Amino acid sequence: MKRIKSFFFLAGFLISLLSTDIISGQNSVTPDSIWQKPWDGVPEYYQKWNYPDYKFPEKLSEWNIKRIEVRETLRNLLGDIPERPSKLKVKTLSREVKDGYILEKFLIDNEIDSWIPGYLAIPTNVKGKVPVIVGLHGHSSSKENIFGYNSNTAQDVLALLISNGYAVMAIDSYFNGERLGTGPAGESERQEKGSDQELSQFKLNLWFGRSLWGMQLRDEQIAIDYLASRPEIDAGRIGVEGMSMGSTRAWWLAALDERVKAVVGVACFTRYKELIEQRQLKAHGIYYFVPGVLNYFDTEAIMGLIAPRPFLVLTGDSDAGSPLAGMNVLENKLNRVYSLYNKNENFKSIIYKNTGHVFTDEMKIEMLDWFNEFLR
Repeated sequence: MKRIKSFFFLAGFLISLLSTDIISGQNSVTPDSIWQKPWDGVPEYYQKWNYPDYKFPEKLSEWNIKRIEVRETLRNLLGDIPERPSKLKVKTLSREVKDGYILEKFLIDNEIDSWIPGYLAIPTNVKGKVPVIVGLHGHSSSKENIFGYNSNTAQDVLALLISNGYAVMAIDSYFNGERLGTGPAGESERQEKGSDQELSQFKLNLWFGRSLWGMQLRDEQIAIDYLASRPEIDAGRIGVEGMSMGSTRAWWLAALDERVKAVVGVACFTRYKELIEQRQLKAHGIYYFVPGVLNYFDTEAIMGLIAPRPFLVLTGDSDAGSPLAGMNVLENKLNRVYSLYNKNENFKSIIYKNTGHVFTDEMKIEMLDWFNEFLR
């Protein structure tokens, strides 16, 4: 049973239903206006490259062997990622009693290049250990967006989740929020969107044989290590949600870390081959490009590692970063791997018509229902 106590969230949701078809009007585009004939305009040489098409085994016993190989390949492709700290160094900067929850602001030392700033909100109206949702922000946002602390609140999930009995955590990723100005060039890279810092961190990590993406995922795993140490948190009920870059971080994180028990990804339900054939490589920042991945498999193999854990994806059919043809391939392949476990109900993809790169109130309701079903 839904328990949505935030009047403002509910009011906004109702207004959105009255004023638009499913999605925010200004972000609405028709599929015909964005998708081209496959490979149209792509130079011939690139069309002839050998793009992988991962085939899931026919039997679960075979997949149980193959999935170990896929995960190990992923870890190797991410590069020489340092081990996570064996003993966390955490600074609690503040602790405030809010209406219905306690809010903490903290720093965690990742022991490589920076302290990780984050928020943790714990509901006060729930007895015993509580489930927790890790909110992962998008490319041009920060933990503030997850907690609704700035003007761009499309990714704000705090009030909705707290009012339904979930703790919520969010951290700033490498070139976002309070971490701007902490890259290798220091304050000179402090910009609103952090593009210079993103590039310099990408370059520097390559010199040390590792990917920036792998370092971002390492930070997320450190955040989960911290959650697992908190006595208020039920470490057996950790969910992850995110939009855009946050969505991609969510399904990669779940693929690599079994402690994530349920996933909701909004946008960026992306298959790389179709991204190339639609000439939309520009739709994604350089941060998440992992050298060598297409020598082995496309994203279906990565997402397949989540199975049989619950995985919900919510995507617009006109989102430039998620070609529609690629989403259709992913749906078919992921349904296949979930069927190996007889858990087809644990994978769900909703593609919203005439919808762009957005996180709508309707999507937030779907997210809540998903977590209520699998983490209650």
